[in-house]
Amino acid sequence: MATNKTPLAPPPALQRGKACLRCRKRKMRCDGDKPSCQQCVRAKKSDCCQYDDGKGKTRTQLLRENIERLEQRIRELEDPEYTSPSVTLYDPHGHQRSGSSSSSIAGSPGSGDFLPHSPFPSGKIPLSLPHWFSPGGSWIQGVPSPSPTPFSDYLDEPAPELALMLIDIFSSHRHQCLLGIHMGRLRDSYHLPTVERRHPVLMNAIFLWACYLSRPAPLSQHEQHYLAKTLDAMSDALRYPHRILDVIQASCLLAVYYLSCGRALEGSYHATAAASMAVQCGLHGAVTGRSRPLFDLTGMGAGGPFELEPAKDVIEQGERILTFWQVFILDRCWSVVLHKPVTILEGADGLLPIMMPWPQEMEDYEAGHMNEIHNFQGVHSFFDGQLSLSGGFTRLALRAKVSVLYERAHALSANWNQPMGMSTTTPDAIQALDHTITQFVSTLIPVHQLDATMPDDKHAYIAIHTLAAAAMIHLYFPLANDDPNSYDKCLRAARACVNIVKHIADTDFEYLDPIIGPCWTCAADTLIRELNLVEASWQLMDSTEVRNEVGTLLYAMNSLSARFPLLGASSRASMSAWNFRADSPDSSIGYSVAKVQKRLSGL
Repeated sequence: MATNKTPLAPPPALQRGKACLRCRKRKMRCDGDKPSCQQCVRAKKSDCCQYDDGKGKTRTQLLRENIERLEQRIRELEDPEYTSPSVTLYDPHGHQRSGSSSSSIAGSPGSGDFLPHSPFPSGKIPLSLPHWFSPGGSWIQGVPSPSPTPFSDYLDEPAPELALMLIDIFSSHRHQCLLGIHMGRLRDSYHLPTVERRHPVLMNAIFLWACYLSRPAPLSQHEQHYLAKTLDAMSDALRYPHRILDVIQASCLLAVYYLSCGRALEGSYHATAAASMAVQCGLHGAVTGRSRPLFDLTGMGAGGPFELEPAKDVIEQGERILTFWQVFILDRCWSVVLHKPVTILEGADGLLPIMMPWPQEMEDYEAGHMNEIHNFQGVHSFFDGQLSLSGGFTRLALRAKVSVLYERAHALSANWNQPMGMSTTTPDAIQALDHTITQFVSTLIPVHQLDATMPDDKHAYIAIHTLAAAAMIHLYFPLANDDPNSYDKCLRAARACVNIVKHIADTDFEYLDPIIGPCWTCAADTLIRELNLVEASWQLMDSTEVRNEVGTLLYAMNSLSARFPLLGASSRASMSAWNFRADSPDSSIGYSVAKVQKRLSGL
């Protein structure tokens, strides 16, 4: 006799409020497993799986309370007259002193628990400091320098808990700077001897960005302090060849910081310096060891003065790969914005072949996975044959590819000018690049699906899609006045930028890559040209749609300029020497929101 099989009962539903915070936010079914539910495990987001059961505080809640407590303490240190509720901070060195107190600094001169590690200028603190905090102290705590130098002040370190707080603030924004570093190791390094940590030039650059990203919170008041410390630390770090990777990473952070603030000359300087050092130390071939020079012309050894030592493990090797691509992307993208030649010259002649794997996620390196090595010699090698099918689909790899297309499109359009016309090979090159851009975009997650992706993926793909559209605008903008087909392609690319903006929520702007701003200015210029044509050709034509599109871009540019002043009116003074050309898509930093509004109001 057949036996009826009893269907398995569905798992019991969780009580309201028992799901993890990530599943709640994404409205997914959660099984409530601890420490990580299956939804988070499958999405490889185990570290984001947190529960708020009312019995304890989540990591996010604890971090917010820690930030509020430290900001309160900062206000007390800055203003002795400031009165506030009692705040008690853990002092890791409290056992070394007697009579410690949790009262505020204004209450008792001998109770400066937080003072020995304060990261702020001593002139603001009306108390005496221990010898290792003085300008003549060593960056190794507790060991005074035998010969004080004018660069010693940058080596003073903040309190460990404040440093870790600043690292946490920066961590969620590190993709905006493309910094490829193992954040877990960086945090754990604060439990190691000081000499085994990353050089202060990199740490101060990270602290600078943390303060910058904290605007308008009180921490942002110390932005200039950490900027000065980073610049001073650079002089010391350059004396030690084994610190070259820290110098390159810090230079990239400084470059993006300056460029985001509209300080083009300083940003260009540090971007060029990072690219030059990356090439000089052989970072472009460090994985294969094929970056050694044929002859030693320096008398400093076979590898020259900046030869990289072999990586200690796969994570360190991964950091080197990610650092090279950070420099490469910075060089390609911002060279277009700054109207300057690229520093990393790769080409088919093999002058500087790039022997590197495509960049991967840090988790892949941690697991011991590494892509095969490719020899990149020119833009076509990024997409020739099966190369695009053999890897290179991580967010950073796609960003590297689109950066090449963006710079190549700008270079082709720059080589074409009205008096000289174009060479016989230029139309073929334009068509080939057009095909490559179109093929590349077809491999991406469609724009209309970005809202369903994880936040980090969404922010990365917004930048990738925007750069691809901007590349098409640069490619066809000079030809658009004489060629209807070029005009149409340019206009469609500008409207693609508008469509991307429509999928950006207000909370996304603070996580966007600053390079998006100059791309939007190209799109705005293209749409304003279309508006001019529509209103000049026939007065009865309705220009409402085009005006709405320009308005959408202006809203996005205003929102982005609140975080990155490169698009705001504050950049006009520092960029007054930059010339605005009405016959080209101006992607310079000097193209501010105010200029777009002025041109629009004149129509």
